[in-house]
Amino acid sequence: MIKNIIFDLGNVLLDYNPVEYLMNKGIEKNKVKELINQVFLSEEWSMLDRGTITEEEAIDVLCKRSKENEDLIRLAMDNWYEILTPIEDSVEILKSVKDAGYKTYILSNFHLVAHENVTKKHNFFEHFDGGVFSFKEKLLKPEEEIYKLVLDRYNMKAEETIFIDDTAINIEAANKLGINGIVFKGAEDLRDELSKYGVSI
Repeated sequence: MIKNIIFDLGNVLLDYNPVEYLMNKGIEKNKVKELINQVFLSEEWSMLDRGTITEEEAIDVLCKRSKENEDLIRLAMDNWYEILTPIEDSVEILKSVKDAGYKTYILSNFHLVAHENVTKKHNFFEHFDGGVFSFKEKLLKPEEEIYKLVLDRYNMKAEETIFIDDTAINIEAANKLGINGIVFKGAEDLRDELSKYGVSI
């Protein structure tokens, strides 16, 4: 019997589209691809998720590595967390499962600065019973330890828990520990997948 539902944030409850974000900042198309690789797919971005580097330190390293794009990197990193906007249909599902009596949690690879800003800005965070953020724990999905941590911290049994994430490798890691998993493909599909576990909303 399912009792707990764990949500990822990026591209599950919060839209995360760096290409669109950079285009909206007026950055030329040919530079957008460079910045995606130099910033959003960089080792430093993962270090921010892991909480082992500050945003200022990351910007400094990124700018030194790609001096030709320093101004654009600084522009990209300026209030970048504004990219994270609620996916309303998913938020409605969160509210529905909470109202139906399920315990709800967050498990997300997330930066400190994003956490500080986004959790204050959007009131849907009040619908969670708890959460594990990568930057606080110095752990990242799909590392086994972060899944064990969320289960242990909130006294959850794996077989009574569903984890929702947009990345298959993260779901596979959860499955190895006996956690039920759903790869997020959209709100309508999520409702269908939840119903297969007896979660009717």
